[in-house]
Amino acid sequence: MTRHMDARFAFDPAAGLAVCHCSHDLSARPAQARGSSGLKRMAVTGYCSGMSFFRRFLAVIALLGLTVPALAQDSAETPYWASIKASEVNMRAGPGEDYRVVWVYKRPLLPLKVLRIKEGWRFVRDPDGAQGWVMARFLTRQRGAYVQGKEPADMRDAGEPGAKLLWRLAPGVVGQLGDCDKGWCAFSVGQRKGFVAQDRLWGAGEP
Repeated sequence: MTRHMDARFAFDPAAGLAVCHCSHDLSARPAQARGSSGLKRMAVTGYCSGMSFFRRFLAVIALLGLTVPALAQDSAETPYWASIKASEVNMRAGPGEDYRVVWVYKRPLLPLKVLRIKEGWRFVRDPDGAQGWVMARFLTRQRGAYVQGKEPADMRDAGEPGAKLLWRLAPGVVGQLGDCDKGWCAFSVGQRKGFVAQDRLWGAGEP
């Protein structure tokens, strides 16, 4: 099953501003597609039969080679926000590469809530509520945010309701999150920058 969303901006002459449109490329069985926002695709990988002796040996070598920063990351307090920093990241059913892949993410800066940590792995929750394990090296503390809700979110040139409207962001758009104050957050999508109401951004506020 694949479920993938690409977001792009297009100018709306009638409204005099740019509206973010989303194009969907969906192919799924109805039962599997239900309830997903299109921010990931289901994988078809099954469980592995088990680690070979060689793979176990490599895993031990990798464990012994852990650096001090990596160990420090494993001691971080949870929950906390993180975001995806790779173009493709697997979410697995357990904290190891022998567990099946349940979702594949193709959305850099997509925010994830880190709930648990274990030896280089993070147990996370995505904006859809899906939970699973992701390798820590594919995550960053750089803050991202996800436009939530059913209607487009206003991006304004200042953090207040009456400020000039710059763009309208479609639900599902992902961008870089800045500082939040008085219910508004600095938010950028590519070169487009402005302020969006905090309650429209999943990934803003306390985790």
